[in-house]
Amino acid sequence: MSDEKPNRDQHPDAPTIDLDDIDLGSVGDTPAQHRGRVVVAEDEALIRLDVVETLNEAGYEVVGEAGDGEAAVKLATELEPDLVVMDVKMPILDGISAAERITKARIAPVVLLTAFSQTELVERARDAGAMAYVVKPFTPADLLPAIEIAMHRHREISALEAEVADLTDRFETRKRVDRAKGLLMSKMGLSEPESFRWIQKTSMDRRLTMREVADAVIDQVGGKK
Repeated sequence: MSDEKPNRDQHPDAPTIDLDDIDLGSVGDTPAQHRGRVVVAEDEALIRLDVVETLNEAGYEVVGEAGDGEAAVKLATELEPDLVVMDVKMPILDGISAAERITKARIAPVVLLTAFSQTELVERARDAGAMAYVVKPFTPADLLPAIEIAMHRHREISALEAEVADLTDRFETRKRVDRAKGLLMSKMGLSEPESFRWIQKTSMDRRLTMREVADAVIDQVGGKK
């Protein structure tokens, strides 16, 4: 490879560029990633502003703000955030009732804020599905760990639910395939290995799941007299 520099005499109109002036500082950089999208619901504007600033400074993206529980539920439903931070005592719909609606709809984990810490209130918050509970007045050192714990617990629960659903689905598929194999053996005279291979091959040839093929066998072969 030649180390010769370009000959400017060949390109007299080319602009003069000092290679040292080319800024490569941002090349390859990726945009900053937010730690999560959050809806904040608090009827006291100053406290809400404080919560929003705390979250923004910690790297979270506040995507919506509400001053009552009904608006919080509406925003959470529309925006599907990663987290909802919400005061307990709010007009129209209280925070605990709003939290119950949000968690039942599996929209997002909820962290509740309150000026009270009575056992009964804590139990109501827990029963409503709140993942964490922060007592006012609070500092960022109180709020941020509670948020991290809530989001982590929510991810763990979601992963566990997905695993259970997958196991349930696989178990049901196995039951259907076994039943279809039995029908192919009894009605069509195939052996067990032949029945399984037929279901497997048909699944691949038709681009269907084995459960779909098994269901078709059960519906069509199982109905024959």
